Amino acid sequence: MEKFVPTSYTLECVATGREFEDTGWMLSDPQCKEPSLIRARYAKKQLEVKPAEWGLYRFADWMPVRRMLQGSSAPVTYRSKGLAKHLGLENLWITFNGYYPAIGATMTTCSFKETEAYSVCGRAAADEKRVLVVASAGNTARAFAKVCSDNNIKLLLSVPYDNISALWFEKPLNPCVKLISCAAGGDYFDAIHLSDIALKGDGFYAEGGAKNIARRDGMACTVLSAVTTIGRIPDYYFQAVGSGTGAIAAWEANLRLIEDGRFGKNLMRLMVSQNAPFVPMYDAWQASSRKMLPYADDKARRDAEIIDAKVLSNRKPPYSLAGGLYDALKATGGDVFAVTNPMARKARKLFKELEGIDIYSAAGVALASLVNAVKAGRIDPQATIMLNITGGGEEHFKEHNDLWYLQPSHVFPLEPSVDDVVSKVEALFREPATGEGL
Repeated sequence: MEKFVPTSYTLECVATGREFEDTGWMLSDPQCKEPSLIRARYAKKQLEVKPAEWGLYRFADWMPVRRMLQGSSAPVTYRSKGLAKHLGLENLWITFNGYYPAIGATMTTCSFKETEAYSVCGRAAADEKRVLVVASAGNTARAFAKVCSDNNIKLLLSVPYDNISALWFEKPLNPCVKLISCAAGGDYFDAIHLSDIALKGDGFYAEGGAKNIARRDGMACTVLSAVTTIGRIPDYYFQAVGSGTGAIAAWEANLRLIEDGRFGKNLMRLMVSQNAPFVPMYDAWQASSRKMLPYADDKARRDAEIIDAKVLSNRKPPYSLAGGLYDALKATGGDVFAVTNPMARKARKLFKELEGIDIYSAAGVALASLVNAVKAGRIDPQATIMLNITGGGEEHFKEHNDLWYLQPSHVFPLEPSVDDVVSKVEALFREPATGEGL
């Protein structure tokens, strides 16, 4: 493998178009007066895909990274046979993010959150002394914990107590990874609130979520995998969304691929879906509203408890701001679908029967939206369709591996008062590491 060279890029504010240098861990344009995402503008306008052994970093030309980290895997795109025949689609392409060795997919956390973690952590400097702070409902925490543990990067995770069972690994975690949680009954929004308090302490910095260009451009590798495999930009893009960050990333990748000039000029129609009854973006879109509609906290928590795809329960998504999901849907002629638990469960069963591997609930939501769109006559059977399977293969992976699970005793429970959280998380990283794992 040739020596890795940090990617060359500048930053651009979506709202104003101002271009500026990335002087550090920039998450926004300090000169912009309105809520807006920033984007990376890469020096290389044509993507040069590296050899497979580079893992996710085979797409590093369009990732804002300073270094390669060990253990990454790229998404795998293949042309569907069984599912395509069942749906009567001639050009259905599946981009699989997970563990399915038969097709070359080897993400051991079984989720496309690995694309985010390897990109975000690759953006950080090798000599970074501060602690990265990440809030997650489960899959993101598992991905960041693996990447940071394997590469000795200090990480503070904030995860809802009720989601601890989602944190399983091939081996005990490096003590550089610590986990905090609020009381049982909390949700992802509560985990975000707790992490925000922790960030008031010295020596901690926010991962940034959708505002982090590395997170979005890591997720965009799903589209880069699809387009470089298919040879053209698809007509439709299907994905389930909690924050909508993956769909925003897909739109941004689409724009870069048009500028590349070798894959067509079309914009994929973003066909995104939420798991009913937790559908705040669906409701706003149906009301033709850029602003999110009122959503009472108690109702949001109840709805989040009902849905199978807990990872889709983001109450504060990047929907309204410049460059957010609303703009992405408008620009691409996209749409938002609501999918019930029974629909998603049926879709998951269908995928396993026809494509040979288990998939996560969120991926089942995406597939169910495709099934419903086809039944409604909304999809040209000859259209080129990308179905983003954002997680799968966990059942297969667990059958063939002995796993280590986080236990409640590994979690540092914290009440969300500023003094309590700040003092305790600072103490966690002052203490010398002892023993194995957390």
